[in-house]
Amino acid sequence: MPRPPLIELADAEPIPILFEDRAVIAIDKPAGWMLVPHSWQRTGWNLQAAINSSINAGHYWARSRNLKFLRYIHRLDADTSGVLLFGKSFGAVETYGELFETRQMEKRYLAIVHGQPRAAEWSCRLPLSSDPQAIGRVRVDERGGKECETFFRTLRTKGKYSLVEAHPHTGRQHQLRVHLNAAGHGILGDPLYGPSSKEVAYTRPPLALRSIELAYRDPFTKRPVRILAPTEEWLKQYGWAEIAEKVPAEKLAVVPARPKQGKSPR
Repeated sequence: MPRPPLIELADAEPIPILFEDRAVIAIDKPAGWMLVPHSWQRTGWNLQAAINSSINAGHYWARSRNLKFLRYIHRLDADTSGVLLFGKSFGAVETYGELFETRQMEKRYLAIVHGQPRAAEWSCRLPLSSDPQAIGRVRVDERGGKECETFFRTLRTKGKYSLVEAHPHTGRQHQLRVHLNAAGHGILGDPLYGPSSKEVAYTRPPLALRSIELAYRDPFTKRPVRILAPTEEWLKQYGWAEIAEKVPAEKLAVVPARPKQGKSPR
């Protein structure tokens, strides 16, 4: 029997596998799952713990691959969906993690934001740091913040909202959310930074942010790899059905990579 193209979980919907080779598996992470250590018990939506349990239970998706280990290499916010990369060994986690740290991993997102950006393209380089007055929040910190850069492109505008492509060159916590909010275009449904909105009925966590692409050169074969997440259903979920077929991930322009400058957190 062929290997199933999904990860089976005990008490949740299966998660689609977008890409797989000998070293890694990339999934289409649903919104709502947290990426925290396996031992972190403060939530029932611990994705690493759920995957570990599935592997230990001998579910067919893992058994068919003779898979004993799978660990996330980078993170997405709990309410962010899309491409997420896992390593099949400690060595893979370390090797691919280095691609993120040295900025050799190209990342691309879609966000639905409030308002209409004045520029078709722009960059934000505001430094960020943890907010000492609010646990879990990040703030712009011109003096003591860490270096940060994001390139943005406005793709479509509809009424009071716009569809924006984001290409982070660094990987700080909540980077896209804070940079967009600082530009006056908070992400739709963002409970931490964006304006509140009750204009869209949601059946999932409301943050309108999706990771749509990872692109890199395979550290072992040196071949280029491009992993894409589908966008059509995600756009429809937020009321953009009329353009969903016009902006599939594979047709969106790829933002040129910037020169590598030191290291960045995953």
